[in-house]
Amino acid sequence: MADLVGASAGVVFIIVLMNLIGTPKTATLIAILIFLLAIINSKDIVRKVSLFSIVISVVIIFFSDSLLELERKDRGKILSTHWDAMSKIRIVEYNEYTRGIRIDNAAQTSVYKFEGDFNNTKFKFDVNVANLISKFDSCVFLSLGSGGGVDVLHALQENATEIHAVEVNPYINYLMEDGELAEYSGYIYKDPRVKVVTEDARTYVRRFEKKFDIIFALSSNSFAALASGAFALAENYLFTTEAVKDYWKALDDNGYLVMEHHFYIPRMVSSVIDALQEIGITNPNEHLAVYNLPYLKRNVLLVSKQPLDEETIKRAFGVTFYFRDNYIYPLYPAHDSIYGNMVNQIVLKGWKVMQNEAKVDISPCTDDKPFIAQMGMWKNLNLSQQEKIQHFEFTGFPLSKLNIAVILIIIVLLIIPVNLLPIKFSKVKLKLVPWLYFFVIGMGFMSIEVILIQKYTLFIGPSVYSLSAILFTLLIASGIGSRFSERFNNLYVFLGIVVWILLDIFVFTKIMYLFGSFELPLRLITTVVLIAPLGFLMGMPFPKAGVKVGKLIDWGFAVNGAASVFGSVLIILVALSFGYKISLLIGAICYLTALLLIQMKKKW
Repeated sequence: MADLVGASAGVVFIIVLMNLIGTPKTATLIAILIFLLAIINSKDIVRKVSLFSIVISVVIIFFSDSLLELERKDRGKILSTHWDAMSKIRIVEYNEYTRGIRIDNAAQTSVYKFEGDFNNTKFKFDVNVANLISKFDSCVFLSLGSGGGVDVLHALQENATEIHAVEVNPYINYLMEDGELAEYSGYIYKDPRVKVVTEDARTYVRRFEKKFDIIFALSSNSFAALASGAFALAENYLFTTEAVKDYWKALDDNGYLVMEHHFYIPRMVSSVIDALQEIGITNPNEHLAVYNLPYLKRNVLLVSKQPLDEETIKRAFGVTFYFRDNYIYPLYPAHDSIYGNMVNQIVLKGWKVMQNEAKVDISPCTDDKPFIAQMGMWKNLNLSQQEKIQHFEFTGFPLSKLNIAVILIIIVLLIIPVNLLPIKFSKVKLKLVPWLYFFVIGMGFMSIEVILIQKYTLFIGPSVYSLSAILFTLLIASGIGSRFSERFNNLYVFLGIVVWILLDIFVFTKIMYLFGSFELPLRLITTVVLIAPLGFLMGMPFPKAGVKVGKLIDWGFAVNGAASVFGSVLIILVALSFGYKISLLIGAICYLTALLLIQMKKKW
């Protein structure tokens, strides 16, 4: 119990500490805590080494910011750095008129210098929605992921009546409202027409009571995970079929959805078409257009509540086709010369027909399988044709799945065999049935935990704070459950876990959609109510077996730990391939297996 409750407290403590003193100093303090534990539980030389390490760590604290900083070439001058629990933020000056907010050394959002008077300054924007805004007498404009405020500046320049700047990162909004970028950007976030919102964009869309005329998403997801090569493993609920339905519902009867991205447009087109068909739109092709911007190496998707006319398609972004260096042309509806392009064919024939010809995964993303960046396919696994393996999947190479497969192989070949060695060398042996029991409950616990964290991120919002809330609830509930494990019948515990997982798959998902428009405190309370009972039950299987194996509990703990690592990795591969529902069912199967094993009393 103490271990799990301590872990839950650590989740909250670390986040508070990171926000108070910064991430580098927090990392050093964690090391000091570990050395203190070593002093308490060790003798002689180990104590002396630990004490010396603490002294060194205290000194390192004063230099931790620079020690944890990798040298990298920047295109501009770094003006300041802030590193909290949410992200690492740098302000970079590129030239006299442009600064950038760099997130985790990978994602970037621009900030334009503005004196505050549009009579003296007019900006040109790469994706120009002036014509779309002009269609409305009083345009209500939503920027999904407003970042450095370029979209907001654009909407203000075109006299939008009401502008909602939604950004999930609170420090970025602080910089633009009251921080060092407020004056530089002309205090645009102080304009009475601008409402600044620190929240997940999709959550805000669902709870907004009125209607938007334009929903604008300019690369509104972070590429920050690219820095670690893990971007394809990150869920993103902004581009799913269900997200499109939310946007459609939030639009005015004559409204527009504009979404831009470097690589995701084919999958986004598939999601839009599926969403409109599910809504009941008989001719979804008439409601969308897709454009290529070669000078930016980007695509733009335009979705209209009303069928698009030829003039709107031609002038939506204010540029004549093939206009010198700054041109834009449609991928759908396509000219004869590019009629065979993939986007055009997806719209005309459907993604299922075109998937065999596509080099990347073009299937629509759903809330059950929201991994839009996971575009690689096993058919492209040919290392001999790869001059260099890129840290993304935009070419179709299955990097994420390959990485996971390699990790699983390492675990099977190295970690699991270590847990079998005592069978040969120990006089008192952990029998096969309890060994398997500890393995399946470890695998089951982590499988369920990993999926619940990703699944409930949609309900609470994608931030480190939602992650901490879910982890805290699961861990502290499991700790309490372990304390009362002897009071509950085995059958009730394991069947209770399975039933609760089935409820989460088939019932709680609908509850989350119904309550998705609630304010954050109510969503957090709902999350606790839905997760805590499951965590309470999941905390019982381990101590139940601990009583049975007695002194061999340390061996069981080792097996359980190895299985936890194996399960947490395997379940990601399952989620990428088949979605969250199947992944949770695998967790349920693990606990059913554990029930069968613990009932074999004679084999313990």
